[in-house]
Amino acid sequence: MNSTNTTGPHTDEDLHDLLLNSEDITTFLQEFLSLLADRIPEGTQPLWCAVSLLRKRKAGTAAASSVQAEALDELQNSFTDGPCMTAMREHTVIRVGDVLDDPRWPDYLPLAAEQGVRSVLGIPFELNGEARAALNVYSDSPHDFTPEVIGLIRHEVLQGSSALRLAVRLARHRDAEEDLRTAMSSRTVINLAAGIIMGQNRCSQVKAMGILRDASNHRNMKLRDVAQELVSPLDGAHATTYFEQ
Repeated sequence: MNSTNTTGPHTDEDLHDLLLNSEDITTFLQEFLSLLADRIPEGTQPLWCAVSLLRKRKAGTAAASSVQAEALDELQNSFTDGPCMTAMREHTVIRVGDVLDDPRWPDYLPLAAEQGVRSVLGIPFELNGEARAALNVYSDSPHDFTPEVIGLIRHEVLQGSSALRLAVRLARHRDAEEDLRTAMSSRTVINLAAGIIMGQNRCSQVKAMGILRDASNHRNMKLRDVAQELVSPLDGAHATTYFEQ
C-alpha cells in the first residue's frame, strides 16, 4: 500500500457519504483503506493494511488492502493476543519497531517475521462500545512509522470512527432482523408440525408439542429440524411420516 498523492484530510461528511454508498461494513472499510492510501506520503515504504473487527467476542479481518495484508491479519487474529488485540483492549496506539527485538507477544511475532513483517502498527477505532476495531499496518522495514506518519494515520482512523460506528450499528439491526425472521420461520414450521401431530393423534397442542420435544431429544436434533422433517413431505405430496404417542 503506497501512494503518490496526498489529498486534504477526509471529513466526517465525506466518510458518511462513503458509508451511504456502501453495501455493508466490508465494502465501507475497503473504500476507507483506499482513501487512506491517498493520504500516505510519497516515499513511505510499501505497507500492508487491514482492519480487524471484534464482534460477539471474536476477532476477524473485516477488510484488507491486499491478499497478503489479509493473510497477515488472519495470522495475527489466530492468536489470543497480539498488537491488534492489545490496541483494541487498551484503546491505545501500539507500535512494534522491530518484530525481531520486541519481547512482547513471543508466540506471534516470530511467525510474523517469517512472513516478511518487520514492524507493526495498531491503531484503535473510537466505537464507543458498539464494537471494537483496529487498523493494522504491516511493514517489511524495521523501525518504520515515523511520528508524522502515525499522527496522519491516527487522524484518518479517528475521522473514520464515526462512520464505522454507524455501520456497526446498522449491521447489528440487520442481524436482529434476520434473527427475528429466522425465529418466526422456525415458529411457523413448529406450529405446522404440531398441527399435523394433533390431526394424526387427535390430541391437544400441548400434547403435540410434547411429542415433538420428545422426538427432538430422542434423535438429538433441533426442534425446528424435527418439525421441518415432518412438514417437508407436504410441499409436494401427502405426508407419510408421523409421530406416534
